[in-house]
Amino acid sequence: MDDILKGKKILGINGVGRIGKLTLWNHLNLKHFDSFVLNAGRKVGKKFEDMVNYLLTDSTYGTLDSFLFGYSGQKCEIKIVDEGKGLFTINGTEIKVLSTARNPRDINWVKEGVKIVIDCTGAFLDPTIPADSPKGSLRGHIEAGAEKVIISAPFKIKDKSLNTPEDSGMFVYGVNHTKYNPDRHHIISAASCTTTGLAHMVKPLLENELTNEILTASMSTVHAATNNQNILDAVPGADKSDLRRNRSTFNNIIPTTTGAAIALEEILPEIKKVGFMADSVRIPTNTSSLIALNLTFKTKLDNETKEPEINRKYLNDIYKNASKGAQKDMLVFSEKQNVSSDIIGYQAAVVIEGVETHTRTGFIPIQAETLKEYGIECQLDINIPVTHAKIFGWYDNEFGSYVNFLSKLVIYVDKNLN
Repeated sequence: MDDILKGKKILGINGVGRIGKLTLWNHLNLKHFDSFVLNAGRKVGKKFEDMVNYLLTDSTYGTLDSFLFGYSGQKCEIKIVDEGKGLFTINGTEIKVLSTARNPRDINWVKEGVKIVIDCTGAFLDPTIPADSPKGSLRGHIEAGAEKVIISAPFKIKDKSLNTPEDSGMFVYGVNHTKYNPDRHHIISAASCTTTGLAHMVKPLLENELTNEILTASMSTVHAATNNQNILDAVPGADKSDLRRNRSTFNNIIPTTTGAAIALEEILPEIKKVGFMADSVRIPTNTSSLIALNLTFKTKLDNETKEPEINRKYLNDIYKNASKGAQKDMLVFSEKQNVSSDIIGYQAAVVIEGVETHTRTGFIPIQAETLKEYGIECQLDINIPVTHAKIFGWYDNEFGSYVNFLSKLVIYVDKNLN
């Protein structure tokens, strides 16, 4: 590593797609890191300016000028320093673009002075694959000199007989990030956009005495389109089981899967006993998604009113308190009637749509004879009250929720480097 790099905080970003580019934008705004090294893994465009121009504009969030300065009219100052070395600056912050290595172990992070790498490629998700894998692996970043690797997706272990390695962990900032151990965790997952929003929705319920006994749980995310869908109908690959993702994202509502429930069990282990179900419905919008969370609680009736203790007001009060307390500025409680475009760029993990919180309480009848079959002596038939709740939470699945909280986690890891 060159002496000039010593003492500088340099962030590495592998992959400059949707999340990679927005991650750069966010860190340019946060100013925690002194400079950046972006690995594109290939040549981009006919000339270096094509790569620079790609990084300055976005069809969803506008220009980098407006992102950093609003509509003040102020412009970013862009300077090409050394095209041969891939060097340019944005407002004086140096950015270096690498364009030769696709395998993580071939990216010389130690030479670039990079200690933390965010892998935004989506290509390397399995922490069990060794560094010398011909197709590349997360561990290749470590072999190439990085101290910590953070991926912008949940882990996906191909060999189901293997567990998450001891040196790996999945964290959502504001939920379980304090469990990160710098001595132990070197390969880190920032989970997914949906898991980030969902974890912040579930956390205050698990911390409340009346709502922490969840009997059943399921969620559907009405999710904006992503780049793993087709613009127009296409022939599915030979190994594809989800045939709907090959249908045109422009023209369809597309039911599909999500790994949010599995990832949530890693973030909040208490949820494992519930048996959480999750699915996704893709819609033709560019960002902002909506979680519809369905829960059934064991409940009690108030001794005087005989009304259920868990009701709409009670749940909304839980979220109001969370938004003012431990999850302040991370969970937002709203009493407005929002639509998806209102959430674009909104910097919160989740925005609870309080006007749409609903509950219904029913009773499970159990006859005395049935109880006797289980060895329980009872002279009377009983009715057990249970409350079903439906709670909605908005999240900007690109910048506002996910990239924002990925960035918070990255800075937390950096501040705790040994």
